[in-house]
Amino acid sequence: MKKKFFGNASITFLLILAALLLYYQFLTQPEINEDVPLPQELHPVVQENKDMLVQKAAERGIRVLVTDGFRSFEEQNQLYEMGRSKEGQIVTHAKGGESYHNFGLAIDFALLNKQGKALWDTTYDGNGNGKSDWMEVVGIAKELGFSWGGDWNHFKDYPHLEMRFGLTINDLKRGKRPPEDALTASQN
Repeated sequence: MKKKFFGNASITFLLILAALLLYYQFLTQPEINEDVPLPQELHPVVQENKDMLVQKAAERGIRVLVTDGFRSFEEQNQLYEMGRSKEGQIVTHAKGGESYHNFGLAIDFALLNKQGKALWDTTYDGNGNGKSDWMEVVGIAKELGFSWGGDWNHFKDYPHLEMRFGLTINDLKRGKRPPEDALTASQN
């Protein structure tokens, strides 16, 4: 009798464990909700703050070039292949659908020197005020509600700025979208 009870308990335990693992996988790796259209451009708040970032930096004598904004899943997958199946260095750890760019909530930037050449030099001081222009731009971006990829622990992405609106990538995959006039872009 005891043997049969423990056998049934083991099977029940394994079934419950399997169900929990499947549920966890569902929670952490959702499929794209195709009932909710994917964005095709930057979110209006991100667009507005991107423009403000460029303007405020210009007021300090810093020229900012936005090098990327909205990115399709296909474009994201092509970037992901860099340093993997394509030549070059790894520039992202996010596949299509795993980046805030894919939902219109992120931009990448560079600085322009006096000759108009794009720079990704985080120490450059083109306005001659003794401060890194890069970090001045990051400071302005944070004031506008952007999060900075340079603050990440696992993969520093210095040109990357994003506005999450309190949403995770999984939320976005499930079809949640920030309101068009959201005032809470900086919620991480």
